[in-house]
Order: sequence, then structure tokens, then C-alpha cells
Amino acid sequence: MSATVPRREGTDWRVVRAMLRRDLGAIVRSKALLLPMLFLPTVLLVLLPLSIGLAANGKTVRVERALELLPERLVAPVLSHPPDERLIILVLGYLVAPLFLIVPLMVSAVTASDTFAGEKERRTLETLLHLPIRDRDLYLSKLLGGFLPATIVSWVGFVLYAVLANIICWPVMGRIFLPTWKWTILIFWVAPAVAALGLGVMVRVSTRVDTTQEAQQLGGAVVLPLVMLAVGQTTGLLLTGPIVSIVAGAVVWAIAAFLNLRGAKAFTRDRMGSRL
Repeated sequence: MSATVPRREGTDWRVVRAMLRRDLGAIVRSKALLLPMLFLPTVLLVLLPLSIGLAANGKTVRVERALELLPERLVAPVLSHPPDERLIILVLGYLVAPLFLIVPLMVSAVTASDTFAGEKERRTLETLLHLPIRDRDLYLSKLLGGFLPATIVSWVGFVLYAVLANIICWPVMGRIFLPTWKWTILIFWVAPAVAALGLGVMVRVSTRVDTTQEAQQLGGAVVLPLVMLAVGQTTGLLLTGPIVSIVAGAVVWAIAAFLNLRGAKAFTRDRMGSRL
């Protein structure tokens, strides 16, 4: 299967933007995609800071027993704060951090699972493949259709989280304690890299299966180790200097670029058409 594609040097951003508007509109109209994208951030960004803030307001919650189970590097910065602030610092300042890398990873997995598998499921892939669009531009538009929602949800979600956490915990903290420079690097540098890494896996999975559900199931088995790695390492990034976080993000970006470039080179509409 092929289409007459106009010859053009470089990326045709006009075409990419048009395809991107189409895909983002499909996400907004699909409750099956939109609800999973918003559920986890809502729980993480609203319910969690609300519950922790209410638990800490007006009374001292002793966390020393819990701190005995944690690494020494984490215990020292928490104990440096007054007793009534320790629960807030421990949970909202450190322990929640891994969840903020799970959000872009899971959102990118949900959106990327619909890139090509969703087109097959809706029986629109054949029409899409006949459009006069270069293979590279088509693949790029699908990548951006997964990357932008994951990044926007992460960034907007963190801003809401920081605002809510500071407002709810103000009676105890008496100051703005989020965001810190380390949190800023984590959210605005490392989180988009994690989203791109998830896309590098999930978009290629989506090209090989027939339904969104299959893509989510198969991709979940691949993404789960990335989730576990994120959970295990994120808090450690907040305990190190900002240079370590910047380097870690650069490594993730490099891996994501490798996976996505390989995926783009391997993608052809003829190969996709043969799977219809």
C-alpha cells in the first residue's frame, strides 16, 4: 500500500500540525482514553496532598518510627525540620516524587496505545495510509500526539499539586515549600524524557497489534519494568545534587531518542498496510 507523496526536504510541519490536531481531537472525544489519563493525576494531585495536609494540620504526627525503616540519606533532611513539619516534608517533599514519573509514563502509554492500533480498531487506518503524507511525518505526528498530552498533564498537574500542597499545608509550614530546584528539574526535564521513553516502546507496539486493548496489555508488560525503575530511583534524585538529575534526564532522553529514531526508520506505510 502506498500513496503519492510530494517530495519535500525536511519535516512538513504544516502536515504534522494538521495530523496532530486530528489525533488530539480524537483523544478529547474518547472517554476510554481521557478518563484513564485524568484519574491517576487527580488522585495524586488533589486527594493525596489534601489528605496529608489535613492529617498534619493542628497536630504533630510522629514519623520517627517510620523513619527508622528509611535510608539514612532520606532521614537526615526530614529530621532537620520541626516535628510538626516532618510528615509533610517526608511524604509531599520526597515519597510522592516517584509517582510524578509514573504519570507521564502511564499517560504516554495510554495515548500511544491508540496511535495505530486505535486507527485499526476504528477502521480508519487504510484511509490514513492513503493520504499524501510522508512516512516520517506521519510517524512524527503520532509520536507528538502521545508526547504532548503526557507532558502537559505532568506539567499542569505539578503546578496544581504545588499550589494545593502549599495552600493546604500553610497552617503548619507557614511558607511556600514547593517547588524546589530539584523538583523543578525532575518535572520539567526528567518527566518529559520518561514520557518520550514510554512512547519509544508503546508506539512500536501499537503498530503490531490490532486493538487498543491489545496494545495496552502488551505494552504494559514492557512498561512495567520502567515504572518499577522510576519508583526505585526518583526519590534518590531529590537527595542528590541537581547535576545528577540533569545527567539522569540526559541519559533517559538519549535512550528515548534511540528508540524513537529506530521506530521511525522501521515504519513504512507498506508494512502497516500488509497488517490490515
